[in-house]
Order: sequence, then C-alpha cells, then structure tokens
Amino acid sequence: MKENFDLKTQETIATLGERKRLLLHVCCAPCSTSVLERLQPYFDIGIYFYNPNMDSQTEFDRRLTEARRLIQRTGLAKEVIETGYDSQDFFEAIQGLEKEKEGGLRCQKCFALRLTASARYAKTHGFDFFTTTLTVSPRKDARILNQLGNEIAKREGVAFLPSDFKKRSGYLRSVQLSKEHDLYRQDYCGCIFSKAERLSQLKNKTEGKD
Repeated sequence: MKENFDLKTQETIATLGERKRLLLHVCCAPCSTSVLERLQPYFDIGIYFYNPNMDSQTEFDRRLTEARRLIQRTGLAKEVIETGYDSQDFFEAIQGLEKEKEGGLRCQKCFALRLTASARYAKTHGFDFFTTTLTVSPRKDARILNQLGNEIAKREGVAFLPSDFKKRSGYLRSVQLSKEHDLYRQDYCGCIFSKAERLSQLKNKTEGKD
C-alpha cells in the first residue's frame, strides 16, 4: 500500500500544539506559492534558497529575486535565506552520473545535497522542522524525497516534515497563484541536464517527432 505523505503532513500538524519554526527549502517561487499558503497558518517559516544545481548565475539570481518578491508581496514567510551560488557542490555530488536520465540516481543525489544543507542549517539555527517544496511538482517522486528527508533528519538530528504538496490540487493551485503574482515560471528543474532534455523535447515536438 502506497504511503500517503500528505496525510502525514496533516497528522504532524495536528500534534504541534503551538506554532513551530519551519525551514522550507525552496527551488523556485512558483513551487513555493501553494506550499506557503498551506503551511503558514501553522509555522513561522524561513525560506532557504540553496540551489547549486542551477545551470547559471543568471538563472539562480532570477529565481532568488522572484522568491524574494513573492515573500514581499504575501508576507507568508519570516525571512529568505540564501547561501550564494556555487555549482561546484552540485557537480561534485553528481560526479559519474552525468549521463543518467532525469528522475534517476543523479536527481536523487541532487535532492540529498539540498536536503542535507537544509537540515544542517535548520539544526544550527534553531528551526523545529525542515522540508522542501520539491514534492509539489508532478515530476518529482514524493516517496524518494520523503525517504531521503527522513534519513537525513535522523542523521542530522532535526525533524523532517513529510509532504506530498501536489496532493489536494497543490500543483494546480501553485500554477494559479503564480499567474496571480505574475511570477517567472521556468520549464526545467534548473540544472544543465534537465535544460538540455527540455530543449531536446521541444526540438522533437517542433520537428513532429515522438
């Protein structure tokens, strides 16, 4: 039987008793919209923008700017924390997996890299929980993300908030809110590999290939 990670989110929230501090790893502003809307009533949220997988400084800066603009407009988070752009972290983490397909082991290494950094920051700075917006995407496997999150939480000594934010129309809501806030919406995860795959898909579509 498949685990219901969205239900686990609700069950965890039901046991809180009082507002807690949550460090939310954010990959981009559009993915954070519906997640913030869902979590803000229960948590004081810090946005953690650690994304060394971005294919360029330009892409990193554009997504960070949009995340800051969203928070300024909505007030759904207490702060936006960013660690600067250093793609070396990403390339070291996925070394030898450059030819893996999207969604494979390379992506898992990237998830683990970003979740580990998030957990360590949360632990060091007194957050009660950490989690990520990544599960709002239909292209991301919530089971893998939650498994990694729980493993990292145990290792780093800080609680992980389970999630599957795409459930209960979370992804559709993120699209709606992104349009309302006129956010930049990218069509690839951010890394050079996903960008190349997306460009190949668009080329094949233009040429009438499957």
